[in-house]
Amino acid sequence: MEPITDQITNRVAQSDLVVFNLEDLWDNRPVTEFDMAPFLFQEMILREKDFRAGMKTHDWAQYADHHVAIFCSADAIIPTWAWMLAASKLEAVARSVALGRATDLIRDHFVRALESTDWSPYEGKPVVVKGCGSGVVPPAAYLLATTELQQVAAKLMYGEPCSSVPLWRKPREISQPAPAARKVSAARPLPGNIGRAR
Repeated sequence: MEPITDQITNRVAQSDLVVFNLEDLWDNRPVTEFDMAPFLFQEMILREKDFRAGMKTHDWAQYADHHVAIFCSADAIIPTWAWMLAASKLEAVARSVALGRATDLIRDHFVRALESTDWSPYEGKPVVVKGCGSGVVPPAAYLLATTELQQVAAKLMYGEPCSSVPLWRKPREISQPAPAARKVSAARPLPGNIGRAR
């Protein structure tokens, strides 16, 4: 007799179930936070000349192929151009650059990736959004994927193909019967002058 686990695997393989794995949208590159505070005078005030000198001499090569989140740990006023200058230095070496902490960068990454995803392979299919992975995928990405998949999928689940939690099913379209045509009796005269003999 075939083991129960093999039976489940065979049924999943033979179905038209599609797995959507959000982790496939992540490239597994390191995420690094770049703090602007050390480039401020007493970590409080931005002096343009000193800040530019610090930006020029900083070792930017260490961020090569990293996702870099730019933030400031000090409660200081940072002019817009200073954020832009730091981003311009990182853009030449980093995989991506975002404003905020690491969590903000990862969220932005998944939002962009989901917005550019081709959803046509999931058209009319039951879809399992794979869960229980490495933990890099933020909850916001699962929510956005849900709203996008509901536009195309027939059914939506979460978990693994052999053990999933049902979330949503496309409502069935109820066909309305065509209205019956009105019958006019030939025995009764039509209203007005229509049908009267002259």
